[in-house]
Amino acid sequence: MPVSETDGSLRERCFQAVGRHFAALGTEAVLALPSRLISDLLPYLTVCQLDQVQPVLNRRGISTFPGWFKILQDLSGFTTALKFNTEEKAKQEVMRFLFILVFYGFRNRYITRHGTHLKSRSFLLAAASCIEEVLVLDITNRCLNSLTCDQRALITLLEKNVRRVGCSLADLAGTEAPAVLYTLHRLFDHGAATKLCMNMDSPTVLAWLLHGRGTQYVNPKMKKPNQICCTSETSSANEQVASLHPHTEASDAEEDHRTPSKRPRLDNMVLGDSGDLVFTVDPRVLCQTFGCSAAPSAEVCSRGQIECLEIRSCTPDSLKVLSPALPTFFCLRSLTLLNSSILKENDVLDVAAALKKLSDSSCSSLTELSIGVLPSIELMINIVESFPRLTSLSVEIQKAFWLPPDIFHPPLSAESELPLEKLTVKISDDQTDVRFITSLLSRSPHLTVLHVVGLRPTGSTQRQLLSAISESNRHLRFLDFEDMKLCGCLPEILNLLRACKLEELRLGDCRLLENCVNQEESVQQLVAALKMVPSLCKLSLAQNRLSKSVCVLAHLFSGSSQSPIKHLDISSNFILPADMLEFAKRLRSLSPLQGLTLDLRKNPADRDLDTWNKALQRLRPFRLILDNGWKSTDTMLDHVSNM
Repeated sequence: MPVSETDGSLRERCFQAVGRHFAALGTEAVLALPSRLISDLLPYLTVCQLDQVQPVLNRRGISTFPGWFKILQDLSGFTTALKFNTEEKAKQEVMRFLFILVFYGFRNRYITRHGTHLKSRSFLLAAASCIEEVLVLDITNRCLNSLTCDQRALITLLEKNVRRVGCSLADLAGTEAPAVLYTLHRLFDHGAATKLCMNMDSPTVLAWLLHGRGTQYVNPKMKKPNQICCTSETSSANEQVASLHPHTEASDAEEDHRTPSKRPRLDNMVLGDSGDLVFTVDPRVLCQTFGCSAAPSAEVCSRGQIECLEIRSCTPDSLKVLSPALPTFFCLRSLTLLNSSILKENDVLDVAAALKKLSDSSCSSLTELSIGVLPSIELMINIVESFPRLTSLSVEIQKAFWLPPDIFHPPLSAESELPLEKLTVKISDDQTDVRFITSLLSRSPHLTVLHVVGLRPTGSTQRQLLSAISESNRHLRFLDFEDMKLCGCLPEILNLLRACKLEELRLGDCRLLENCVNQEESVQQLVAALKMVPSLCKLSLAQNRLSKSVCVLAHLFSGSSQSPIKHLDISSNFILPADMLEFAKRLRSLSPLQGLTLDLRKNPADRDLDTWNKALQRLRPFRLILDNGWKSTDTMLDHVSNM
């Protein structure tokens, strides 16, 4: 029986009341509700309430995903929330996001509305017990000091659960540095963290974090094997540090006669001859100073290993720290080097040389590399030749204006086979020679994932690229083409679909129907080929201006050989309400497989809301992804839709 608008409003008010008075009602009373009511109630519960009822509901076979998704949507927006499509992923992201806000004292609308539930010790403990990623912010924030005193239980939980640490430290100058280094020491050396993400350019912090955690290289920033030096920001800070941490020449002499520790020391902070702050960093002293017991420990603190390293502000200074460390960084499995501006070719060549030395060692564990922005596609080939053992490579390329043409001439070897399984190439250059891509593809017969963005070759055509994939990459499972002009390439696309056993195909903003004499016939040919791929589960044709041709896509699910597709993305295709209604009628008449998800976002629904809503009513048996991303009053959207 359909629920009236009045009944729906009353139902919503009841759910809101349950959320507000959850503590008074009691967990048992709420869990005693019928399963269907509980599922509808979940989006009205708070984070702590969801965390409390989840174990019992999961045992009853009820997922709390709707509740976590609603909170994530409030925090990050609908589009971001869609990326976390399981209960565990959504919960992890909610807890990670809110932990950062609450722990560091930040505020947003969600915190303001739910501050009573979140500003409690119980929330921080609940979040710390399940999050796998934590962010260490600038040391001017004193919140990390609490982990050394009243929040000791929190650092213990983080130590057990955190696998990835995001580091946003601009410098180590300041009286908060010991607490920060102690926190990092606990997470990496005592805890389970093996992944490091450097969000800011901080060569000194990077040098300290890399020292002794996988690479055998000792950076010159370490004035002694157990010291690190950095410039203090103010003289007043220096005076504070000196008064709080007295240091004598006798202690220096005594320290020099001790057995050198394998990790840096931090028993105090002192002023160097040049007025810099000098930190001595010893994990044993860190744990003795900030740990539960002040008694000296005979045990040497364990050494952690960084297996995944991301540097998201990869300046020349950061590369000067990293490049010498790479040749002996044997435990490193994944390396990401990104920068907002184009990397200098000499810096890239230095990294390539360091990777070559690492590759020459049988002890190397590196298999994944992501780097950008490179000044030329030739440098990508240089990196591949320097480290041919990669199984995953992601590069972003933007032609640098300062590079003379043909400055690099890397060999286009067709002999040595590469173990590449995943390849992503993002290009912002209209003059790219497709031969560099096809050469790489021909040497990568084990490729299963290919993502290409913005490739517009000159002197050759996109047909060569598609033909190369069909011939050389028959194990391909995931193919994503974005911002590529594929009009006129339909025969090659059909051949590729026959050659590869794709599980997911994305053709976004590829001008598929541009200049087609008969668009409907072209879509029919594409549909016929797609139906012959029994492994295909996800299909995205976003931003291809399908418009009226969308109706033909319904025939993916017609006949005895209907497609097994469970996710169809037709967003941003300027599908008018009348065409969407016709698509809905055809789809309902064909009865596709259960569980079909349709992404209908960013189509002009407001051109005729009544007709659009009729279409949605017919599509109700399917899971719909909708938003209000299109406003016909926006002249820019109208302009884009007619391009």
